[in-house]
Order: sequence, then structure tokens, then C-alpha cells
Amino acid sequence: MSDTINLETVKIERDGGVTFIILNRPEKRNAMSPQLHLDMCDALDWAEEDDQTKVVVITGAGGNFCAGQDLKLYFRGTEDDPKARTRARRAAHEWRWNKLSAFPKATIAMVHGYCFGGGFTPVIACDFAIAADDATFGLSEVNWGIIPGGLVAWAVTEVLGYRDAIYYSVTGDRFSGKEASTMRFVNKSVPAAQLREATMELARKLEAKTPAAVRYTKEALRSVRGMSKDQALDYLNCKSDALKGMDPEKGREKAMKMFLDDKVFKPGLGEFKRA
Repeated sequence: MSDTINLETVKIERDGGVTFIILNRPEKRNAMSPQLHLDMCDALDWAEEDDQTKVVVITGAGGNFCAGQDLKLYFRGTEDDPKARTRARRAAHEWRWNKLSAFPKATIAMVHGYCFGGGFTPVIACDFAIAADDATFGLSEVNWGIIPGGLVAWAVTEVLGYRDAIYYSVTGDRFSGKEASTMRFVNKSVPAAQLREATMELARKLEAKTPAAVRYTKEALRSVRGMSKDQALDYLNCKSDALKGMDPEKGREKAMKMFLDDKVFKPGLGEFKRA
């Protein structure tokens, strides 16, 4: 790694244009404390502004992704301090959904070990997710008398079919990385020993794309899901025009020239060289 930045509960490591933002409370299976939520907000802000970062990978230290909220620090630790609870809740929602789902660069969740409860939300908010075959997912809130809160109950319906969403939310049963892939909760699962390699393979592929095209495509797909056909058509036409004007690399013009004039580029078989 060329760069490493350590916050109190989060570690940032950069490998070329790929930045790993790592939940770093391994002794607690990366359970999310109020401080971790604040640190993740800062880490994502840093990665967004960092010109060298093209792709962000969210993962956890010490063999686990995230065991959910830290029950002691997040819930009991703030029950007598409404202001602290509000700050923690706001930061938790901000990084796990607002920042990640609207992040201008490609994001990948790299999931290994445990991913429970509130740890589902950042997985869903990321553009892509790759899991170890033996990763363990679970919505265990029902087992101690509460619902999957903090937007989790809504988020799981974004990527899971209704039957799977309600089954795992109401039973509290766990499912593996392989099962997560079958249900399309993650893009794919691989043996744990190959998880980083598979993640980097995808990250390098994304890193090679025109950044503006990646950003506008992400924004377009997320936005049109809630639109009618006519609304989507109007929006996508505007989005396409905006990309043409806002891409500093002028990727569309370069690719068109390489295809029509130079005869050296076939869009369906590869990508043009940006350099």
C-alpha cells in the first residue's frame, strides 16, 4: 500500500487508484460505535475529495465485515445523552446511506466473516458487493425484540425479493455468502482466500473507466428506478447531455474518433485507452 491513514476507529489504505476504507474495531468484530460513524463520515469525505482515488472499497479489519451496532456504546452509552444519541444516529445514517448511495466514485463492499444488522446498509448502499463464500449474514434484531432499524428494513427490500427479505428479517436466520450471491444480495461470492483478488479485479476494471461516465451512469440507474417511463426518458436525455458537457476527459469524443476515424476501437469488445 502506498498510503495509510489511521483514524480512531477507521483505517484508510490506498493501492493506486483504489482506496480501502476499513472499519477498524476488530476486537468488537467491527461493531459500529458512535465514534466509528463519525470517522466513516470523515473517511468518505476524504476519499471523495482525493484526486488519486477512483474506486472505494468498504471492508472490515480482522476477518469480519461488521457485527452491526455496538449495543453498549451506541445504545446504552447514549441513552442518558439525547444530544449524543442524535449525533450518532445522524452520522450513522449519513455515511451508511446518504454518502455511500450518492458517492460520485465507484464503491465496492468486500464482505468477509460476520455481517449483521446495521452492517447490511453499507453493503446495499455500495454499487457492488463481493462476499466470501463463508461470510455470515444475519438480521438478528427480531431475536431481541426489535425491528431492523436505521433504514435496514427498507434497504433490504431494495436488493432482496420480498419473500427473502421478510423471511430473514422475521426469522433471524443466517445465510452464507454463497446464498447471498444466489439471492443477488451481493454480485458474487468467492472462496475467502480469493476475496481480495476478486475485489481488486473488479476495482481495476472500474478504475480504467472514464470517471465522469461511471458517476453519471451510477446516478442515472439509481434515479430512474423510481420514475415512470416518460420521466425516465426525459431525465436520461438530460443526463446524457450533461455528461457530454461535464466530462473533462471528453471520453465520448475520443471514443467516437477511435471507432469511426481510426478504426482501432470496438465498444462491445473493450474500452478505449484514456491516456
